[in-house]
Amino acid sequence: MTSQVSSPADRADGSDGTRTAGETVVGEQRGGPGQHGAEKEVRRLDRVIIRFAGDSGDGMQLTGDRFTSETASFGNDLSTLPNFPAEIRAPAGTLPGVSSFQLHFADHDILTPGDAPNVLVAMNPAALKANIADVPRGSEIIINTDEFAKRAMAKVGYETSPLEDGSLDGYRVHPVPLTTLTVEALKDFGLSRKEAERSKNMFALGLLSWMYHRPTEGTEKFLRQKFARKPEIAEANVAAFRAGWNFGETTEDFAVSYEVAPATKAFPAGTYRNISGNLALSYGLIAASRQADLPLYLGSYPITPASDILHELSKHKNFGVRTFQAEDEIAGIGAALGAAFGGSLAVTTTSGPGVALKSETIGLAVSLELPLLIVDIQRGGPSTGLPTKTEQADLLQAMYGRNGEAPVPVVAPRTPADCFDAALEAARIALTYRTPVFLLSDGYLANGSEPWRIPDLEELPDLGVRFATGPNHTLEDGTEVFWPYKRDPETLARPWALPGTPGLEHRIGGIEKQDGTGNISYDPANHDFMVRTRQAKIDGIDVPDLEIDDPGSAARTLVLGWGSTYGPITAAVRRLRSAGESIAQAHLRHLNPFPKNLGIVLRRYDRVVVPEMNLGQLATLIRAKYLVDAHSYTQVNGMPFKAEQLATALKEAIHD
Repeated sequence: MTSQVSSPADRADGSDGTRTAGETVVGEQRGGPGQHGAEKEVRRLDRVIIRFAGDSGDGMQLTGDRFTSETASFGNDLSTLPNFPAEIRAPAGTLPGVSSFQLHFADHDILTPGDAPNVLVAMNPAALKANIADVPRGSEIIINTDEFAKRAMAKVGYETSPLEDGSLDGYRVHPVPLTTLTVEALKDFGLSRKEAERSKNMFALGLLSWMYHRPTEGTEKFLRQKFARKPEIAEANVAAFRAGWNFGETTEDFAVSYEVAPATKAFPAGTYRNISGNLALSYGLIAASRQADLPLYLGSYPITPASDILHELSKHKNFGVRTFQAEDEIAGIGAALGAAFGGSLAVTTTSGPGVALKSETIGLAVSLELPLLIVDIQRGGPSTGLPTKTEQADLLQAMYGRNGEAPVPVVAPRTPADCFDAALEAARIALTYRTPVFLLSDGYLANGSEPWRIPDLEELPDLGVRFATGPNHTLEDGTEVFWPYKRDPETLARPWALPGTPGLEHRIGGIEKQDGTGNISYDPANHDFMVRTRQAKIDGIDVPDLEIDDPGSAARTLVLGWGSTYGPITAAVRRLRSAGESIAQAHLRHLNPFPKNLGIVLRRYDRVVVPEMNLGQLATLIRAKYLVDAHSYTQVNGMPFKAEQLATALKEAIHD
C-alpha cells in the first residue's frame, strides 16, 4: 500500500486481490547464490499473497520481515499481516502456538494484506491445520515433511496424514524435507543438530526468494549484521539461505518460478522505504519534536502491541529524545505530564488496559490544560483480552473514559505509513490548543508494514511554540501580573509557562481553577464557565473538512470508516465499482471534534454504513450527534476485515 491511492479509473479492474492474477509465461536463464543458471519456466504475475506459518519459535516473523524487506527494495507495492500468539512461547506443535506472517505484493497499488494466500509455507502439522481453511483450492502449499510424525499430527487432531489421505488433492503440494535439507547443508559448520535445525526458516526463505525472484544480497548482509558477535551462526544462516535458493533452482519439483514486476506506476516520485505502523509513529513523534524545537519525552510502561515505540525511541537520544520505562502505567503518564509542565513534547504509549489506569492523570492533564500525547495501540479486550490481536474498541473509552466533563481530541491513522502524519497532527493539536490528545492506532497498523515515501523537510508542518515570557494581564491598580489561565481569543489555549521563569510563578493542581488567575475556586458559576470553556476549546479545534470519494456524485449509499478499516473498505469499494455498483466512501481521521461538514455529508445519502472492529462505537456517536440512522457492520474476532467480506455486506446495503 502506498500513501497515495490510485483512483478508480487507474484501477478499473478493482484489483487488490479482486481479480485472478494475470500470468505471462517466458523462458529465462537465471543466476543467483549458486549461479547454476539452469533454464526454467518463469511466469509473470501481477500480485501474490504468501503466508509463512510455523511454531512461534520457528522464526516466521523474521522470515516474513526479510522477504518483505527484499520485496520493498525490489519496488513492489506491499502490505503485511503478522499474526502471532500472545504467549511468549506457546507449547510447541499446538494450534495456539502457531505464528504466521502474510505478505501481499504487487506490480500495482494495493490496500490490504490480501484475503487468502496463494502460497502457504507450513513448517509443521499445526501450521497446516491452523491455516488450511484460508487457502483457496489450486493454491500452492510448501510442507516441511520432516515434522509430520504421528505424534506431531495427533497433537493437532490429524488421525491420518494429510500428505497421504487425499485431503490436499485440490492443492499444488510441494513436500520438502526442510529440516533434513537444512541439517545436511550445515554439516560442515560443527553445529549440533538442534542448532542446525534453527536455520530451517532461512532455507525456506531462500526457496521462496528463488520462486519469486527476490534480491538476496540484503538478506545475507542482514544475517551477518544480526549475528556479528557469532560469525559461525551468521555464516550457517547464510549457507542455509543459499541452500534453499539452490534447491529451488535445481529440484524438479519446482519447475516454475514467478516474477512480479515493480509497481512503477503506484508511487509518486520520491525515496521510499518499508515501514511498520509503530516505526512510522515513532518517527512522526521525533519529527514533531524537531519541528516544535522541543525535547521529546516518553513516559511509558511496556505493553503489547505498543512496546515497539518505547524500544525505537530509546535509540534516538541524539535527537533529544528521553525515554523513561516506568514501574507501572500510572507512573509512566505521571512522568510524561510532569515533562509537559517542564516544556517537553510529552508522550505516553500504551494499549487499552493501560488507558484505564492512566484515566485519572488524563483528567488532570485536561484540568491543567497542558499538551500531552496519549498513544493507544488498541488490542482485543476486555481486561487482558487478546494482547496480540487487533481491535478498534477503545474509541468510547478515549472519548468518555474519565470522571467529569473531560473532553479530549481523538486522532486515528488509517495505514501503517499514515501513522507518521497522524503523529504530527496529534502533536499540532496538543501544542496549539494546550490539551492532551488521543492517538488511536491498533495492532493491525502497528505490526503491519507498507512502502513509505520519506518526506522532504520542507513538507513538514511548523509546530513552533511560544512560551510565556512575562506578565500578560494588568490589574485595576495598574500592576502587571501573570495569569496562567488567560486565554488566546482564537484557540482558547492558556499560556505555557516554563517553571523557573522569573515572574511567572503560578499555582497548579487538579482542583478547579478560577478563570484567568488559576487560583483554587469552588464557585458554582466559575465551574460552569470553566467546564463549558474547556469543551468549547475542543469543539473549536481546526480540522480539515471530510473528503468524499463519490465519482459522479450518483451514489445513494455512503460507507464511513475510521482508523485501520481504510484498506479493507477501500478494497471493497473498488470491487463494487468495478462490478458497476455506485457507492461513496469517506474516512475519518478526526473523531473528536468531528469535521464541521460531517453532518451535511451524512444527510446527503439515503444509507450510511459504518464498518468497525468493535460493536458499533462510531455508529453510536454518529447516531447520537447527527440523528442519522447509521447502520453498523461489525467484527470483533481479533483480525482485520477481509475485502470480499465487506464487499458482500456493502452490496447488500446498496440493494436493501
